[in-house]
Amino acid sequence: MPFSLTDAQFRLARALGLSRRAWSSLRTRGWQSTWQRVLLRVQRALRRAPVDATPLWRPAPAGDALPAFAEPDVVPAASIVIPVHNHVGHTLECLRALAAAPPAATMEIIVVDDASSDASATLLPRITGLRYHRRERNGGFIAACNTGAALARGEVLVFLNNDTVPQPGWLDALLETLREVPRAGIVGAQLVYPDGRLQEAGGVVFRDGQAWNYGRFESPEDPRYGYLRDADYVSGAALAIPRALFDDVGGFDTRYAPAYYEDTDLAFAVRAAGHRVLYQPAARVLHDEGTSAGTDPSTGMKAAQVRNREVFARHRAAELAGFPAPSDLPTPDTLHRAQRRILIVDESTPRPDHDSGSLRLVALMRMLLDDGAHVVFVPADGRHAGGHTRALQAMGVETWSEPWTGGIAQWLRHHAGRFDVAMLSRHFVAAPLLPLLRRHAPDVRILFDSVDLHYLRERRAAELANDATMLAIARRTRARELAVVAAADATLVVSAAERELLAADAPDAKVELLSNLHRVTGEAAPWERRHGVVFVGGFHHPPNVDALRWFLAEVWPRVHAQAPGLAFHCIGSDPPNEIATRHGHGGVQVHGHVADIAPWMDGCRVAVAPLRFGAGVKGKINLSMAHGQPVVATPVAAEGMHLHDGLDVLLADDADAFAHAVLRAHEDAVVWSRLSAGGRANVERHFSIEAARATVHRLFLDPAAG
Repeated sequence: MPFSLTDAQFRLARALGLSRRAWSSLRTRGWQSTWQRVLLRVQRALRRAPVDATPLWRPAPAGDALPAFAEPDVVPAASIVIPVHNHVGHTLECLRALAAAPPAATMEIIVVDDASSDASATLLPRITGLRYHRRERNGGFIAACNTGAALARGEVLVFLNNDTVPQPGWLDALLETLREVPRAGIVGAQLVYPDGRLQEAGGVVFRDGQAWNYGRFESPEDPRYGYLRDADYVSGAALAIPRALFDDVGGFDTRYAPAYYEDTDLAFAVRAAGHRVLYQPAARVLHDEGTSAGTDPSTGMKAAQVRNREVFARHRAAELAGFPAPSDLPTPDTLHRAQRRILIVDESTPRPDHDSGSLRLVALMRMLLDDGAHVVFVPADGRHAGGHTRALQAMGVETWSEPWTGGIAQWLRHHAGRFDVAMLSRHFVAAPLLPLLRRHAPDVRILFDSVDLHYLRERRAAELANDATMLAIARRTRARELAVVAAADATLVVSAAERELLAADAPDAKVELLSNLHRVTGEAAPWERRHGVVFVGGFHHPPNVDALRWFLAEVWPRVHAQAPGLAFHCIGSDPPNEIATRHGHGGVQVHGHVADIAPWMDGCRVAVAPLRFGAGVKGKINLSMAHGQPVVATPVAAEGMHLHDGLDVLLADDADAFAHAVLRAHEDAVVWSRLSAGGRANVERHFSIEAARATVHRLFLDPAAG
């Protein structure tokens, strides 16, 4: 891999930034907490997901035993149509795979025997629960599929070649995509060869009608092929489509009989009807390509592929005029040519079940995707974050990690030029990357997302601790952060208070307000169905550690003395020992990280935000209010959140007042109801998706903005 002066400068800048952060952590957290934090990061790095291809699964050998299926006693969710012509051994392995790893969804399996001359007619009718239909004369793939579709009872048709081995979870992934993705019309699987190489990650079509299997012979783990996306077409070897839509567009077009280009044309017909054609990598299917039709395009059924390309090109000439000219190798630029392309870089992959900054970032990505943009995420630390990385890919975010990036400097050299907008989160990430982006993509619009102003948070911590060294660190952070503000085309802040601060500290900078993004839940659980007090916040964040130390030492003993039956629930990843050891004492329950926070948001009566320093907007407050859960907060915690004491929050800045406010919000149903309604209205007005939509459009999606 080539190594340039730019790479060296980036790595040096990042190393210096990490060393400064380590020094700051020592001052604010102490050596024990800092060391604990380092160990946790090392453990996460060692647990990172493997990059090797997931081993392909095959059903265990069954000898002469035939598979069996349960007949659904309701209308099945899916009808799997398997056209077969000979090759009964492949058919049986496919059926054994379906029987050995059944989906959660109900299904029926329809095998259409296209006049096989082998043992298919003898063996297949003996399989319990299988719907077997034999055609008297061989009509080819299209005729067999259309026959199976006419017999189907399920809400969704799933066409599956008999030379496939569907991997566990494949069908549920296809059906979930049809349910969850707006306007989804067809969803195709990721096809892999028996040796594990990628066969197809969705299809690409060129202006002359030529079709290309995107990703052929590459690794299925390559990030280019690992995310949900629109495709020009998907292979009929494994695709799902609502039965009603298949009927509406006329099924597989018989002009392509006996086979080839019928799946490509079906995709065009579905798009013309206003629906999307999607590639879903989570639905993985092993496909022994060529078993039925061979691989030689000059003879047999395969010869129809060459002929039908011309048929397709004539039939779809008007649509094809807008497609790209033939290319040796399609790229992400080819795939996303008509979309606004957004690059996002943060320190690490967002973990929305751990911190509010991640919640905001994921909500922003979802907004951009919903508005038709293509979003690419690259973590500066390069790590694959397991389920959190896969969650982004499932949303449709092109998500990168090592070793595929080759280092972020190397990655930017090759990819930066394909973006319209790049958003860099946190000043210590943005500082070394800004020069690389200016060099490799001089026309890209660079947004700096401060997340919160670090120098403001550090200064407040220093003032609270009366620590001159910490104050000096805050001044140096201010200089570095303002340098990034000056270099970016626009800076994003999360609160009006921070925007006002930058108006004074960086008067020439363009500063935009993009706060937390939340959806208000349905009807909130009422007062009488709730009980207890909750705090939510990750303990890698120094303000949260300080807040809980103060609350447990000064506030909670006062509350517990007056209401000993109350429980205080502390939720957040990596609590330090001094907090973790409080579990089970004096009504305190320390839960650590929980995968689903909703039971506490909907079950506890009051949330607390006892922060004594910090910056930005507090996601924990937004989250509680979105669930109709009243909040008691310090003025620092409520800063910049448009809150009014007694209307949508209770504010207190000393231990006695805070304890009194907690008890008042918990015990007074009238006060509780007023705060609950006021908090939900506050989120709708200031922190909802709709409230941010105009700003997001202007910053990311408007070409006229630069």
